[in-house]
Amino acid sequence: MVKAQIPEKDKVVKPMEAAFRVTRLSAYYGAKEALKDVTLDIPKRSVTAIIGPSGCGKSTFIRCFNRMNDLVREFRIEGEILYNGTSIYSDRVDIIELRREIGMVFQRPNPFPKSVFENVAYGLRIQGISRKSALKETVEESLKKAALWDEVKDRLHGSALSLSGGQQQRLCIARAIAVNPKVILFDEPCSALDPIASAKIEDLITELKKDYTVVIVTHNMQQAARVSEFTGFFMLGELVEFDVTKKIFTAPSNKLTEDYITGRFG
Repeated sequence: MVKAQIPEKDKVVKPMEAAFRVTRLSAYYGAKEALKDVTLDIPKRSVTAIIGPSGCGKSTFIRCFNRMNDLVREFRIEGEILYNGTSIYSDRVDIIELRREIGMVFQRPNPFPKSVFENVAYGLRIQGISRKSALKETVEESLKKAALWDEVKDRLHGSALSLSGGQQQRLCIARAIAVNPKVILFDEPCSALDPIASAKIEDLITELKKDYTVVIVTHNMQQAARVSEFTGFFMLGELVEFDVTKKIFTAPSNKLTEDYITGRFG
Protein backbone atom coordinates (compact mmCIF):
# COMPACT_ATOMS: atom_id res chain seq x y z
CA MET A 1 0.00 0.00 0.00
CA VAL A 2 1.02 3.64 -0.38
CA LYS A 3 2.09 5.16 2.92
CA ALA A 4 1.86 8.83 3.81
CA GLN A 5 5.29 10.39 3.41
CA ILE A 6 5.56 13.34 5.78
CA PRO A 7 9.02 14.37 6.98
CA GLU A 8 9.28 14.44 10.76
CA LYS A 9 10.06 18.17 10.77
CA ASP A 10 6.85 18.89 8.85
CA LYS A 11 4.42 16.97 11.08
CA VAL A 12 2.90 20.11 12.52
CA VAL A 13 -0.47 18.43 13.14
CA LYS A 14 0.74 16.25 16.00
CA PRO A 15 1.17 18.95 18.68
CA MET A 16 -2.32 20.29 17.94
CA GLU A 17 -5.32 19.01 19.83
CA ALA A 18 -7.14 16.45 17.73
CA ALA A 19 -10.92 16.30 17.43
CA PHE A 20 -10.61 12.89 15.78
CA ARG A 21 -7.76 10.39 15.99
CA VAL A 22 -8.07 7.75 13.30
CA THR A 23 -5.93 4.64 13.70
CA ARG A 24 -5.59 1.88 11.09
CA LEU A 25 -9.12 2.37 9.82
CA SER A 26 -10.35 -0.03 7.14
CA ALA A 27 -13.95 -0.03 5.92
CA TYR A 28 -15.92 -2.62 3.97
CA TYR A 29 -19.20 -2.82 2.08
CA GLY A 30 -19.66 -6.56 2.22
CA ALA A 31 -16.49 -8.02 0.67
CA LYS A 32 -15.48 -4.73 -0.98
CA GLU A 33 -12.77 -2.80 0.87
CA ALA A 34 -13.47 0.95 0.61
CA LEU A 35 -10.81 2.23 3.04
CA LYS A 36 -7.43 0.63 3.69
CA ASP A 37 -5.50 1.11 6.91
CA VAL A 38 -6.01 4.89 7.26
CA THR A 39 -4.26 6.71 10.11
CA LEU A 40 -4.45 10.49 10.70
CA ASP A 41 -5.53 13.18 13.16
CA ILE A 42 -8.19 15.81 12.43
CA PRO A 43 -7.25 18.99 14.34
CA LYS A 44 -9.87 20.87 16.35
CA ARG A 45 -11.30 24.19 15.17
CA SER A 46 -9.74 24.09 11.75
CA VAL A 47 -10.82 23.14 8.24
CA THR A 48 -9.55 19.82 6.92
CA ALA A 49 -10.13 19.03 3.24
CA ILE A 50 -10.37 15.48 1.92
CA ILE A 51 -9.50 15.25 -1.77
CA GLY A 52 -9.06 12.51 -4.33
CA PRO A 53 -10.61 11.08 -7.50
CA SER A 54 -14.14 9.69 -7.62
CA GLY A 55 -14.50 6.37 -5.82
CA CYS A 56 -11.40 6.83 -3.67
CA GLY A 57 -13.26 6.56 -0.35
CA LYS A 58 -13.62 10.25 0.57
CA SER A 59 -17.31 10.16 1.45
CA THR A 60 -17.03 6.77 3.16
CA PHE A 61 -14.25 8.22 5.29
CA ILE A 62 -16.09 11.27 6.64
CA ARG A 63 -19.33 9.31 7.11
CA CYS A 64 -17.43 7.13 9.57
CA PHE A 65 -17.15 10.14 11.90
CA ASN A 66 -20.89 10.31 12.59
CA ARG A 67 -21.57 6.65 11.83
CA MET A 68 -23.81 7.40 8.86
CA ASN A 69 -22.36 4.32 7.20
CA ASP A 70 -24.09 2.22 9.85
CA LEU A 71 -27.26 2.73 7.81
CA VAL A 72 -25.70 0.85 4.88
CA ARG A 73 -26.30 -2.88 4.81
CA GLU A 74 -23.21 -5.05 5.36
CA PHE A 75 -21.00 -2.08 6.22
CA ARG A 76 -18.27 -2.75 8.79
CA ILE A 77 -15.00 -1.25 9.94
CA GLU A 78 -11.71 -2.36 11.41
CA GLY A 79 -9.44 -0.06 13.39
CA GLU A 80 -10.40 2.81 15.66
CA ILE A 81 -11.75 6.35 15.59
CA LEU A 82 -11.42 8.37 18.78
CA TYR A 83 -13.54 11.49 19.15
CA ASN A 84 -12.26 13.65 22.00
CA GLY A 85 -10.54 10.53 23.31
CA THR A 86 -13.58 8.21 23.19
CA SER A 87 -14.06 5.41 20.67
CA ILE A 88 -17.12 6.34 18.60
CA TYR A 89 -17.76 2.70 17.71
CA SER A 90 -18.02 1.65 21.35
CA ASP A 91 -21.29 -0.02 22.38
CA ARG A 92 -21.60 2.68 25.05
CA VAL A 93 -21.82 5.52 22.52
CA ASP A 94 -25.25 7.09 22.07
CA ILE A 95 -25.45 7.38 18.27
CA ILE A 96 -28.19 10.03 18.39
CA GLU A 97 -26.07 12.22 20.66
CA LEU A 98 -23.00 11.56 18.50
CA ARG A 99 -24.85 12.79 15.41
CA ARG A 100 -26.04 15.86 17.30
CA GLU A 101 -22.43 16.77 18.11
CA ILE A 102 -21.20 15.87 14.63
CA GLY A 103 -23.50 17.54 12.11
CA MET A 104 -23.46 16.89 8.37
CA VAL A 105 -24.26 18.86 5.23
CA PHE A 106 -24.76 16.78 2.11
CA GLN A 107 -23.91 17.16 -1.55
CA ARG A 108 -27.36 18.39 -2.54
CA PRO A 109 -29.46 20.70 -0.38
CA ASN A 110 -32.11 18.67 1.44
CA PRO A 111 -34.47 21.08 3.23
CA PHE A 112 -37.61 19.59 4.73
CA PRO A 113 -40.95 20.50 3.08
CA LYS A 114 -41.62 22.91 5.92
CA SER A 115 -41.17 26.62 6.54
CA VAL A 116 -37.74 28.20 6.81
CA PHE A 117 -38.30 28.62 10.55
CA GLU A 118 -39.39 25.03 11.12
CA ASN A 119 -36.44 23.66 9.17
CA VAL A 120 -34.03 25.30 11.59
CA ALA A 121 -36.18 24.58 14.65
CA TYR A 122 -36.67 20.91 13.75
CA GLY A 123 -33.71 19.52 15.70
CA LEU A 124 -34.53 21.70 18.70
CA ARG A 125 -38.08 20.37 18.83
CA ILE A 126 -36.75 16.80 18.63
CA GLN A 127 -34.65 17.63 21.71
CA GLY A 128 -37.79 18.72 23.54
CA ILE A 129 -37.26 22.47 23.28
CA SER A 130 -40.65 24.08 22.76
CA ARG A 131 -40.47 27.50 24.42
CA LYS A 132 -41.20 30.02 21.65
CA SER A 133 -38.63 32.57 22.81
CA ALA A 134 -35.86 29.95 22.91
CA LEU A 135 -36.77 28.64 19.47
CA LYS A 136 -36.96 32.13 17.99
CA GLU A 137 -33.60 33.15 19.47
CA THR A 138 -31.79 30.01 18.30
CA VAL A 139 -33.31 30.09 14.82
CA GLU A 140 -32.25 33.70 14.34
CA GLU A 141 -28.75 33.08 15.69
CA SER A 142 -28.30 30.00 13.49
CA LEU A 143 -29.48 31.79 10.36
CA LYS A 144 -27.08 34.64 11.11
CA LYS A 145 -24.18 32.21 11.54
CA ALA A 146 -25.15 30.65 8.21
CA ALA A 147 -25.10 34.12 6.57
CA LEU A 148 -28.75 33.74 5.59
CA TRP A 149 -30.70 35.86 8.08
CA ASP A 150 -30.82 39.06 6.03
CA GLU A 151 -32.14 37.15 3.02
CA VAL A 152 -34.93 35.24 4.81
CA LYS A 153 -35.89 37.27 7.90
CA ASP A 154 -39.08 38.38 6.15
CA ARG A 155 -39.78 34.89 4.78
CA LEU A 156 -39.42 32.76 7.90
CA HIS A 157 -42.86 31.23 7.55
CA GLY A 158 -42.61 30.66 3.82
CA SER A 159 -41.64 27.31 2.32
CA ALA A 160 -37.96 26.41 2.45
CA LEU A 161 -38.43 24.83 -0.97
CA SER A 162 -38.99 28.28 -2.48
CA LEU A 163 -35.40 29.31 -1.71
CA SER A 164 -32.63 29.15 -4.31
CA GLY A 165 -30.23 26.21 -4.28
CA GLY A 166 -27.51 28.21 -2.54
CA GLN A 167 -29.96 29.52 0.04
CA GLN A 168 -31.25 26.00 0.66
CA GLN A 169 -27.72 24.78 1.29
CA ARG A 170 -27.08 27.58 3.79
CA LEU A 171 -30.42 26.74 5.41
CA CYS A 172 -29.21 23.16 5.83
CA ILE A 173 -26.05 24.54 7.46
CA ALA A 174 -28.21 26.66 9.80
CA ARG A 175 -30.25 23.54 10.64
CA ALA A 176 -27.03 21.71 11.54
CA ILE A 177 -25.74 24.63 13.63
CA ALA A 178 -29.00 25.03 15.59
CA VAL A 179 -28.47 21.90 17.71
CA ASN A 180 -25.08 23.19 18.86
CA PRO A 181 -22.68 20.69 17.27
CA LYS A 182 -18.93 20.63 17.80
CA VAL A 183 -18.09 19.31 14.32
CA ILE A 184 -19.62 19.94 10.89
CA LEU A 185 -18.95 17.52 8.04
CA PHE A 186 -19.44 18.76 4.47
CA ASP A 187 -19.74 16.17 1.70
CA GLU A 188 -19.09 18.12 -1.53
CA PRO A 189 -21.47 20.91 -0.44
CA CYS A 190 -20.96 23.04 -3.56
CA SER A 191 -21.12 20.44 -6.31
CA ALA A 192 -24.73 21.32 -7.17
CA LEU A 193 -24.29 25.10 -6.84
CA ASP A 194 -23.29 27.89 -9.19
CA PRO A 195 -20.01 29.80 -8.65
CA ILE A 196 -21.64 32.70 -6.76
CA ALA A 197 -23.48 30.40 -4.35
CA SER A 198 -20.32 28.30 -3.96
CA ALA A 199 -18.31 31.39 -3.01
CA LYS A 200 -20.83 32.20 -0.27
CA ILE A 201 -20.54 28.66 1.12
CA GLU A 202 -16.74 28.91 1.07
CA ASP A 203 -16.82 32.23 2.94
CA LEU A 204 -19.17 30.66 5.45
CA ILE A 205 -16.88 27.65 6.01
CA THR A 206 -14.00 30.03 6.70
CA GLU A 207 -16.12 31.74 9.37
CA LEU A 208 -17.36 28.48 10.90
CA LYS A 209 -13.88 27.24 11.81
CA LYS A 210 -13.79 29.86 14.57
CA ASP A 211 -16.38 27.85 16.49
CA TYR A 212 -16.39 24.37 14.92
CA THR A 213 -14.15 21.63 13.64
CA VAL A 214 -14.86 21.41 9.90
CA VAL A 215 -14.12 18.52 7.55
CA ILE A 216 -14.95 18.97 3.87
CA VAL A 217 -14.89 16.47 1.03
CA THR A 218 -14.36 18.25 -2.25
CA HIS A 219 -13.41 17.37 -5.81
CA ASN A 220 -12.48 21.00 -6.42
CA MET A 221 -8.73 21.53 -5.90
CA GLN A 222 -9.03 25.33 -5.85
CA GLN A 223 -11.74 25.11 -3.21
CA ALA A 224 -9.62 22.85 -1.00
CA ALA A 225 -6.68 25.25 -1.34
CA ARG A 226 -8.87 28.27 -0.49
CA VAL A 227 -10.79 27.05 2.54
CA SER A 228 -8.67 24.45 4.34
CA GLU A 229 -5.65 24.49 6.61
CA PHE A 230 -4.99 20.75 6.33
CA THR A 231 -5.53 18.38 3.42
CA GLY A 232 -5.65 14.61 3.05
CA PHE A 233 -5.27 13.03 -0.38
CA PHE A 234 -6.93 9.64 -0.89
CA MET A 235 -6.39 7.20 -3.74
CA LEU A 236 -8.15 3.82 -4.10
CA GLY A 237 -9.16 3.86 -0.43
CA GLU A 238 -5.68 4.65 0.86
CA LEU A 239 -4.42 7.84 2.49
CA VAL A 240 -1.53 8.82 0.24
CA GLU A 241 -0.58 12.02 2.04
CA PHE A 242 -1.81 14.27 4.83
CA ASP A 243 -0.24 17.61 5.65
CA VAL A 244 -0.67 21.36 5.88
CA THR A 245 -2.66 22.47 2.83
CA LYS A 246 -0.02 24.90 1.61
CA LYS A 247 2.57 22.14 1.55
CA ILE A 248 0.25 19.67 -0.18
CA PHE A 249 -0.37 22.17 -2.99
CA THR A 250 3.13 23.61 -3.34
CA ALA A 251 5.56 20.88 -2.26
CA PRO A 252 3.84 17.51 -1.83
CA SER A 253 5.97 14.67 -0.51
CA ASN A 254 4.42 12.00 -2.73
CA LYS A 255 4.58 11.88 -6.53
CA LEU A 256 0.96 10.61 -6.67
CA THR A 257 -0.20 13.72 -4.85
CA GLU A 258 1.69 15.98 -7.22
CA ASP A 259 0.26 14.16 -10.26
CA TYR A 260 -3.28 14.52 -8.94
CA ILE A 261 -3.21 18.19 -7.99
CA THR A 262 -1.52 19.11 -11.28
CA GLY A 263 -4.28 17.37 -13.22
CA ARG A 264 -2.31 14.45 -14.65
CA PHE A 265 -5.11 12.13 -13.58
CA GLY A 266 -8.40 12.21 -11.68
